[in-house]
Amino acid sequence: MSAFATLPDPCSTVRVIQVGAGGMGRVWLELLASTADVTVVGLVDLDVDLAHAALTELAVSGVIVGTSVTEVAAFVDAHAVINVTVPVAHHPVTTEALFLGFPVLSEKPIAPTVAQTLSLAAAAEVTGQLLMTSQSRRYYRSLKEFRRLLQSIGRVGILTTDFFVAPRFGGFRDEMPFPLLVDMAIHPFDVARYLLGANPTSVYCESFNPPWSWYAGDAATTAIFEFADGARYTYTGSWCSGGLETSWNGSWRASGSGGTATWNGEDSPLGAGFDGNGLAPLSVGSDAEGLEVIAGALAEFIASLRTGNAPSGEVHSNLFSLAMVEAAVRSAETGARVAIADVLEAALESAIAGERRADVRAALKSWGSAADHLANG
Repeated sequence: MSAFATLPDPCSTVRVIQVGAGGMGRVWLELLASTADVTVVGLVDLDVDLAHAALTELAVSGVIVGTSVTEVAAFVDAHAVINVTVPVAHHPVTTEALFLGFPVLSEKPIAPTVAQTLSLAAAAEVTGQLLMTSQSRRYYRSLKEFRRLLQSIGRVGILTTDFFVAPRFGGFRDEMPFPLLVDMAIHPFDVARYLLGANPTSVYCESFNPPWSWYAGDAATTAIFEFADGARYTYTGSWCSGGLETSWNGSWRASGSGGTATWNGEDSPLGAGFDGNGLAPLSVGSDAEGLEVIAGALAEFIASLRTGNAPSGEVHSNLFSLAMVEAAVRSAETGARVAIADVLEAALESAIAGERRADVRAALKSWGSAADHLANG
């Protein structure tokens, strides 16, 4: 990706406008209000009464409320925007903010489709602003330990995730065609990229619905990804398997040329490696430092604005995680192995055809190949 604008004063308190005051919006608002180097100066929601109620409930004062970023930005001196709207609103809200000159931290998914996310990546390039998604399940201290442990077992060739839980959400998830793949699987798919330090090239996926499932769509799946370095990542999951449930982060196992490492999704990982006398336990020590989940995402976003270093959830990188989801769905629908590059190129054509802004459309056309542009960016 190209360089992005940083804070005029790296030591200053970051003044933010938050968009979205619903359930997750209140979680973010509470985090922002409790973060020492952040000040909330604006809150945007189509329901201004809801926004005022959230501020009152959390005892946050001095905040301008409005129904759009443009409206609120006219009355405040802000540095950045936090987008906590529903996914369908992510593209228009983020585009508005970027072209107003704001870097954006967005809740996942950064946009509902790869095509819309390509549009946002191009908009970030045109405006020179940072766009990052809060891929919050990357931010666990024990996951960082697991990643360091993988570096002790040689070249990793096999990585697996088992995910078995049984939530009864009600609402839209119960009616989705692929609830597990579309609404949840992006988290482990993204973590697999984080752990392997590489991007996937293809996937074969089978998705189905167990006979006892309370979902209308497929609540169980197995997907096998091939990565650029030849590693295989296998995800097996179910959203309707009660009893002996895994962590919501899943249960992980990595096999490398020099040993094996496991992580139960919560506690410190375990490892065993080869030495001159055979197998020996491996340890990287506990990691007591670092913020977790959305607090970790916020901290990395702020650090990037201060230093200019690209965060792990930067839009160009995160596109590969989104493409993993769309490719897995396409494979499940067709019964065929799907190349990630094919998903990206089809999405680029769709993004160009649907783009309303001439400057963003021109940027998209200049890429030539989405896969090559993202890999080289």
